[in-house]
Amino acid sequence: MKTEILGLLMVMLLVSCKEEPQMVQREIKQYTIDQFMDNESVGGGSFSYDNNNLLVSSNRSGIYNIYTIPVKGGEMTAITASDSTSVFAESYFPNDNRMLYSADGNGDEIDHLFVRELDGSIKDITPAEGAKAGFYGWSKDKNHLYYGSNKRDPRFFDVYKLSIDDYTSEMIYQNNDGLDYSEMSDDENFIALSKVMNTNDSDLFIYNVKTKETAKINENRSANSAQDFSVDNSTFYYTTDDGGEFSYLMSYDLETKEKKKVVEKSWDIMGSGFTSQGNYMVVYTNEDGKNAIDILDAKTMQPIDMPDFDNKSITSVNFSDNEEWMRMYVGGSNAPSDLYTYNLKTKEQYKLTHVLNDAIDAEDLVNAKVIRFNSFDGTEIPAIYYLPYQASETNKVPALVWVHGGPGGQTRQNFSSLIQYMVNHGYAVLAVNNRGSSGYGKTFFKMDDKNHGEKDLQDCVEGKNWLAEQPEIDGEKIGIIGGSYGGYMTMAALTYTPEEFDVGVNLFGVTNWLRTLKSIPPYWESFREALYLELGDPYSADSVRLRRISPLFHTDKVTKPLIVLQGSEDPRVLQVESDEIVAGVRKNNVPVEYVLFEDEGHGFVKKENQIEAYSRILKFLDRYLKKEHLPVEGEVPKIEIEEEE
Repeated sequence: MKTEILGLLMVMLLVSCKEEPQMVQREIKQYTIDQFMDNESVGGGSFSYDNNNLLVSSNRSGIYNIYTIPVKGGEMTAITASDSTSVFAESYFPNDNRMLYSADGNGDEIDHLFVRELDGSIKDITPAEGAKAGFYGWSKDKNHLYYGSNKRDPRFFDVYKLSIDDYTSEMIYQNNDGLDYSEMSDDENFIALSKVMNTNDSDLFIYNVKTKETAKINENRSANSAQDFSVDNSTFYYTTDDGGEFSYLMSYDLETKEKKKVVEKSWDIMGSGFTSQGNYMVVYTNEDGKNAIDILDAKTMQPIDMPDFDNKSITSVNFSDNEEWMRMYVGGSNAPSDLYTYNLKTKEQYKLTHVLNDAIDAEDLVNAKVIRFNSFDGTEIPAIYYLPYQASETNKVPALVWVHGGPGGQTRQNFSSLIQYMVNHGYAVLAVNNRGSSGYGKTFFKMDDKNHGEKDLQDCVEGKNWLAEQPEIDGEKIGIIGGSYGGYMTMAALTYTPEEFDVGVNLFGVTNWLRTLKSIPPYWESFREALYLELGDPYSADSVRLRRISPLFHTDKVTKPLIVLQGSEDPRVLQVESDEIVAGVRKNNVPVEYVLFEDEGHGFVKKENQIEAYSRILKFLDRYLKKEHLPVEGEVPKIEIEEEE
C-alpha cells in the first residue's frame, strides 16, 4: 500500500464522487530487528572466464564472505568462512577460476589483496605490514593485475603491475607529488591522475609513460574526474562541472587534444565507462538521490533496451568480457537490491537472489518520498521522507531528522534496514540533505564551507520544523540521528540548539574537530589540505573556530537524552571521541547510553553487532522519545490501517 493513501482518502472526501470507495482492513505487522537483519546483503558480481558463475560478497553468514553463484541461478557456494574480519570479492581471474578478494583487520581499513588458489589455499599478494592495497584492474593481455599501495610512502599510493603467474610485481608509476591514480589506457601508455584542490574541485592530468610528460586537462578550477579510455587508446573520457552546476561527460583526443561534450543532463553524471570490447558505454546519473543508468550503443550513442522492473530501479550493472551477459542489482528505498543476470543475445533474464527475509511482507515496507522545504534564509533543502503506514491525524507519530555522513555526503533513495526498522515501529524519518550535500549542484555543495555546525545545522532544525507542521507528526516528539559527520550534527544539535530536539542518536560522530583533523590517517594526505580548506586548519587561526564548533568543549549545554555508538577499531573517528563526549554529558545528569563494539571500525558490518546496535537505538527511542513502556520481549504487535479495495 502506498504511503500517500491517507492523503488520497482526505482528497476524495472533499471532492464530489458518485460512489464512496469501499475500505477494508489490512494488518501491518511489526518486525523484530532480528527479522530485519535476516535480510541478506549481496554485492559485487564478477563473471568467471567461462561465464558460468558470478563471484559475489554476502553477509548471509553474519559477516561478509565471498560466494559463487551460477549465472542462470542456483545455490550460492561459500568460498571463504571468516568469522571475524569481513571479506569482499574483487574479481575472478581472467583465465581461470582463481579469485581475488580484499580484507582489512576488523575495520582498521588497512586492506590487503588475497588470492584464493585453485586448490583452495589463500595467499596474501600484498603482504607489506601496515600498508594499504587496492585493486585497479586487469591488463589487456590478461597476464597481470594492477594495484595501488602506499608501502613505499604511507602518504601516497604508487601503481604496481603484478604477474598473475608468480605474483612478482614492479612499480610502473611512482607517486611523488600526492596525485591520485584514476585510470590507465589498455596499452599502458597513458595514466590519468588527479589532484584534489578542495572538496569540490580537482585538477586532472594525463601522464604519458613514454615521454614522461604530464598534461593538464582542465583549464579552469572545477570538479574533474577521470572515467575511462576508449578501447583503441585514442580518447580519454572524463566528467567536469566547468561552467555549470552539474557534472557532464567530456571526451579528450589524446593526439589532437580536442575536447567534446559527450553527454549532459540536468543532474550530475556520476560515472561512465566502456565494456570490455567497447561496444557499450554505461552512464550513471544521480537523479535526486537515485541512480539512473543508461546503457548506450557506443557507435550510435543511443540507449539500448533494458529490462523493466516496474517501481524498482536498476542500481548497478556489469558486463562479461564477451559482452553477452550483464549482471544487474535491482531495488529501491523499500526493497533491498537483488542480483539479476540478463543475456543480451537471447533476452533471457534470471533472478539470482531473494535478499528480503521471507518473514517480511514487502507491502509492509515504506517507499521513500522526496520532499523540499525552505530553510531559514530561503534556501530550498531537499529531503527524503519515510512516513509510517499507521500515521494519521488521529494517530500522530514521533519523528527523527536523519543526517548523512560527510561533510559533503548525500542521503540517497536506497534501502536501509535501520530506517525501515524504525519506520515499521512507528517513527517517521526525514533524511535531510542539508546545504553542503552533494548531488544538487556545486553552489549548494559549497554552502557549508566553514559553516559546519551553523547554517547546515539550521537546515536540520528547519527540517524538524517542517516535520512538526505535518498533520501526522507529533511535533513534541522529534529527535535527531546521524553517523560520522551526521553524528557530529547530532551532537551539535544537542549542544548548540539544546531545546530543538528531544533526543539524539550519535553513531561514531566527530566531537572534537581539532583532534580529528590532526589525526587524519597518512593515506588521506592527498585529501588533507582540501579538508582543511573546507573545515579549517587546526594548526592555524582556524583552531579558534574549530574549538567553538566542537561539541566536546560545550557538553554542559546538553539537556536531552543521548545514545552514542562506536567501534573501537575506527581509524577516522577515534574511540576517545565517543568516550569523552559520553563522560562530559553524564556530568549533567542527562540520560546517556553508550554502546561500544571492540571488533568494528567506521560503521558496523557484523550482523550480530548491527542487531545489538539497532535494537538498542529503538529501545532508547521508545523510552525517551515515545516515552512508552517497552513491549514484552518476543511480543510482535500488529497494527491496522485502512486500504482501498
